[in-house]
Formats: sequence, C-alpha cells, structure tokens
Amino acid sequence: MGRQDQGTRLNALVREWPGVESMPHRFGGLEFRVDRREIGHLHPNGMLDIPFPVRMRRDLVASGRAEAHHMLPNTGWVTYRIRTEHDLPAAAALLRLNYERLRGAHAPVIALPLMGHVSLVRDYGDEERVD
Repeated sequence: MGRQDQGTRLNALVREWPGVESMPHRFGGLEFRVDRREIGHLHPNGMLDIPFPVRMRRDLVASGRAEAHHMLPNTGWVTYRIRTEHDLPAAAALLRLNYERLRGAHAPVIALPLMGHVSLVRDYGDEERVD
C-alpha cells in the first residue's frame, strides 16, 4: 500500500465523523477541519501534523504517541509519521483525540468556583479566571 492509498483511507475514515470536512492544505496534502478549525493535516510524504495545546503535546510526546512537530517543536503541534498501513489506527486515534477536543470546545462552558472566584473550564483543561 502506497502513501497515497494511506491518505485516501485516512481521509475516508475521518470524513465519517460528524461535521468533518477535508480540503487541500496550503503546504500540500490534505487538511481536516471541524467547525472551521483544523483537526490536522497530512502531507504527501505521510507526515501527519496535528495542533494541540502545549500541555497535551508534552504528554503525547512523552508517552511516545507522537513526535514534537518537525518544524515547530516548541509549540503545541505534533507530527506522526505514517510509514505503513499499520500506522493508520494510531494516526486516526490522534486525529480523533483532537476532533473530540475541538468539538468539546464548542460545548457550553461550565462555571466552577475556584478559591472564591469563578473559573471557566473547557474540555482541554485550560482555565480562565473571571473576576
């Protein structure tokens, strides 16, 4: 199975998720979006790049599930290299993790008390204080 076939299979899988669109990416390859936000993009050479919050990127890299981004290693972006068809399930799992994070970001924000203040907590654990 060639890289193009792997991209076609990954595209078919991700496009089944509600609200997902795929389109050409500005640096070549294929971009996946949900709610006008990028889930990730696949380069023709099999590199899958996915934007996460930095804390999530640290955990994914530390656990070996992804590499720091090949060009922007100090950001939230990760890279996952799809070399064979056996890499597709792990690639899809990373995209699904970001898909669910992005879909959850549009869910209602829950106000929780935090040491006498209100904290707005989103699905990815980032907190904002409202005074």
